Amino acid sequence: MPDNNKVKSFFNMGDFGNYFVRVFQKPDPNQKSNINLRMMHGINKISIVVFLLALIFWIVKRFI
Repeated sequence: MPDNNKVKSFFNMGDFGNYFVRVFQKPDPNQKSNINLRMMHGINKISIVVFLLALIFWIVKRFI
């Protein structure tokens, strides 16, 4: 099973990858939140979606 760990560690993005999962999840009601934090996550969601749409558009335009 050492090969399985190599593959898993290759795709492990650590805190960076966990942030993207956390941004698109529903907020935890037990965790304290304020308006600044909610606005920051909202802007980050918008920028991630726009970036992915631009990337898809660029790939389609470039290769098709």
